[in-house]
Amino acid sequence: MNNWRVEYQNSSGDPQITPQNINNVLLRNRGIKNKNEIKEFLDPDLSKVTPQKVGINIKNLRKSVGRIKQAIENKEKIIIYGDYDVDGVCASAIIWETLSSIGAQVLPFIPSRFEQGYGLSKEGIDAILQKQDISLIITVDNGIVANDAVAYAQKNGVDVIVTDHHTPSADLPKAFSIVHTTKLCGAGVAYLLAREFKISNSTFKTEQDDHLSLVALATVADLVPLVGANRTLLYFGLKTLQRTRRPGLLALFAKAGMDKQEIGVYEIGHIIAPRLNATGRLDDATDSLRLICTKSRERADKLATLLSDTNTARQQLTLEALDYAKEKVDKKTLGKLIFISSDGFNQGIVGLVAGRLVEEYYLPSIVISKGKKYSKASARSVKGFNITQFLRTASDLMVDIGGHPMAAGFTVETEKLNELEKKLFEVAEKMITKDQLVRSLRIDLELPEELITSGTYDLTQKLAPFGMGNPEPTFLTKNLTVENLRTVGSDGEHLKLGFRSQHSDLRFEGIYFKGGQYSKVKTGDKVDAVYVLDEHIWNGYKNLQLKVKDLKRI
Repeated sequence: MNNWRVEYQNSSGDPQITPQNINNVLLRNRGIKNKNEIKEFLDPDLSKVTPQKVGINIKNLRKSVGRIKQAIENKEKIIIYGDYDVDGVCASAIIWETLSSIGAQVLPFIPSRFEQGYGLSKEGIDAILQKQDISLIITVDNGIVANDAVAYAQKNGVDVIVTDHHTPSADLPKAFSIVHTTKLCGAGVAYLLAREFKISNSTFKTEQDDHLSLVALATVADLVPLVGANRTLLYFGLKTLQRTRRPGLLALFAKAGMDKQEIGVYEIGHIIAPRLNATGRLDDATDSLRLICTKSRERADKLATLLSDTNTARQQLTLEALDYAKEKVDKKTLGKLIFISSDGFNQGIVGLVAGRLVEEYYLPSIVISKGKKYSKASARSVKGFNITQFLRTASDLMVDIGGHPMAAGFTVETEKLNELEKKLFEVAEKMITKDQLVRSLRIDLELPEELITSGTYDLTQKLAPFGMGNPEPTFLTKNLTVENLRTVGSDGEHLKLGFRSQHSDLRFEGIYFKGGQYSKVKTGDKVDAVYVLDEHIWNGYKNLQLKVKDLKRI
């Protein structure tokens, strides 16, 4: 059972909910109030996604473009220094394809999670310099906190252009130029750099918006808020993705049994992104980059199989690590933080385990893969608590740290783990409030039962795509009668329900995933239901159903 928080209260004097005003209420709940914002949301315009609008310094952007042009003219060797997640791989593909298409001497480099670690590093730079003589590195999805690595590159005669979206530290790296905003994902930043480069280069005759499909993948996978420029990029990116001709993506869709015309936020987040991420978690993310960029169908099929098999192995490792972590957590006296370490945790899955622990216990969670000298950690947070800011209170005990308000990673000397744990628990007691540790269910509004219709569903779909920052509209309807119910699913973990109105002959079908634990709800009970409207399609027939999130007996 969750605490319910209704955003729009009719009792406060606000207008009653009608078909004419429901979307305005939903938009207001998402912080979208003025006419320009509403128009941008309901009628996205790609031309309005500009560097200035998302907070990118235009002077630095143009300086970056000038340096890239100079490198191409002088036939300098360029490295695109990426990251091993979906965002980093897609950003790498965007810049590499853009530059290589006009004959630049450019190669991508995806660091190994296990050898070079996250982001631009001395180890990564050395690995590159050992193989070739380069004079320019362009980071994508990393670099904004890589002060030492940038200085090291420049000491070795290599200019660095940083493109990133992560939270910067107090002092920025002294790079040749920095293209940065926290309002987009890394691939979004890379897309705007590539677009600026194309605009300034007559070689590109038309805008090549195929890269929007990669921005769509990264935007969903990196969980950036789907409002403003992100929503616009995703809106058009999904359309591009649904007509993609990339052999690698087509092979991946086929392997997963997906129709590309049906791909949306859910399919990216739960089916495509995990496969693209799997190689970077367990092996070499360069294979995911190869899959995205390959033009060979035969190679695409082999890589799609590799990614799918690696993802299956990742799933098993995650389950095993999660079981172990929960055993350790259950033996502890829980305070305001979970801090778990083990030399048996694979570095590639600690973030997934941390996320699952947050779901289970609703506490900020830190999971650490212990090494002999250094240990690698991932942290995940609860809503309203900035985990990166929290971890930086102990940065003196860490080798490096980076991340977002909801997710972060760091490296620590193994011998300092106990000291770090003690300090973080002390800080947590002061920084984390009890209110932040109460799981709440956000409800948009109380929906009158007569508005539970296909017409209302169609109206709400105008706000899609849904995701972070723009959740599916969630409604509360009170005083419904449970007319029938039965458990469904292989383990009986889901509930199939039939609801009847108290005031009319209206009836509604519902499905409550993972709701099988509600054995106390019986036929004839009166309940308040929280749900999203869903269109269920079976054997070609469509019908409206309530996708239940919570029930309360009254």
